Amino acid sequence: MITLTAGEIALLLGGEIHCDKDLLVSQPPVFDSRKAIPGSIFLALKGDQFDGHDFAADAYRAGSVFSLTSRRIDGPCIVVKDVVDALSTLATFVRSRLENLTVIGITGSQGKTSTKDLLAHMLSAVGPTISPIGSFNNDLGLPITLLECDERTRFCILEMGARHKGDIARLSQIAKPNIGVVLTVGSAHLGEFGSVEAIAQTKSELISSLDEKSIAVLGTYDSFTPEMAKLHKGRVIFFGDEQEVRAADVEIREGCPHFEVVTPLGRDAVGMRVVGAHQIANALAVAAVGTALELPIELIASSLSTAEIKSKWRMELHDIFGLLIINDAYNANPESMTAALRSLTLFAQERGGSSWAFLGKMHELGESTAIAHKKIGTLAQEIGVDHLVAINQPDYGASTGTMRVHHVENIEEAALMMEHFSAGDVVLVKASRSEGLEVLAQKIESDWLDKSGVER
Repeated sequence: MITLTAGEIALLLGGEIHCDKDLLVSQPPVFDSRKAIPGSIFLALKGDQFDGHDFAADAYRAGSVFSLTSRRIDGPCIVVKDVVDALSTLATFVRSRLENLTVIGITGSQGKTSTKDLLAHMLSAVGPTISPIGSFNNDLGLPITLLECDERTRFCILEMGARHKGDIARLSQIAKPNIGVVLTVGSAHLGEFGSVEAIAQTKSELISSLDEKSIAVLGTYDSFTPEMAKLHKGRVIFFGDEQEVRAADVEIREGCPHFEVVTPLGRDAVGMRVVGAHQIANALAVAAVGTALELPIELIASSLSTAEIKSKWRMELHDIFGLLIINDAYNANPESMTAALRSLTLFAQERGGSSWAFLGKMHELGESTAIAHKKIGTLAQEIGVDHLVAINQPDYGASTGTMRVHHVENIEEAALMMEHFSAGDVVLVKASRSEGLEVLAQKIESDWLDKSGVER
């Protein structure tokens, strides 16, 4: 973060200052007192379970110079009407001061975090780069990520998520992206938005926010995203099949994509280290950003070939004594579930074992919940999944053809299916985040180690 005094921050936020106005802030804000470091601001957020004001003293002892609060506390603080709004104001100001910073905003119904990780790997080879850890993509996470930047930072990558219309427009107003990336429009959060059209309109807020000097990067994997080009008067770069940024000669080897990346700057070979054919689209989005920044094609290709996904529980592979576990428990929607199942069957075909899909509920699908789960069950049968273990979700359907469907009530029952595994089998664990299926993936791994007689 750029260095500011407490007095400057209080004046900027219109806050009531109760600390030395000459205190220097040099580190980004934190909302977890355990992560406070010298020079940081502590954000005293009030939630359903905890009140951050109760932890301000802990943050101060850990090094925070003062707390940003919504009421006076016994300790150094600046009191504001709303802490999150004040955070956004501070981030907007800092962004305006960093004139040489290139901000890349990424949105889409799926692939944001993977694309962010791939892009961060590429841009870090060019200059100092800031990107969020995990899915830090809302009114709290985006400003904090932006505030990590200082005068030395060359690139800032920001995920932009949305729960309501106007969310991305508000985040874009803070971030002022130089490059706006829309990956795809799908059915994630359909229950909240009501229609795919409404989701598309919300995602398009990123493109509408761009000025003429900024660049729009648009995927061509649905009918809505390419149409967003009409909202931008500046340069647009499309990626996908038969577009200026595309993949040629695609092969999947051991679950990982290999292809020739083709851009207006040339073409070069890519051998990715991440799993799933769906990662090709994310890689092309990164290549399109590289094209926008006029990076050498050799750098783009080599970066895509060496990058790994850093965020947890996203197609993590654990090969343990003949059993391959794919932990993709972070989140789920129909599109990402489809991609994960296809990767599962490819791995099982290569290894010669049975494919096991442990699937929990996909949330936030509204009235389409039942039919969406049924379609996933049908797809699993069509593409050759051997066993579908439905965890407290009857809508995945019943056994049909060669696929066996096992309905269980909870994680504990699901874990018992491990007794039927054999060496060479492949296990996928996937559901929406609130289902907590990473616990199941860990239990399967632990129980398989015990069954294999491994001392730990």
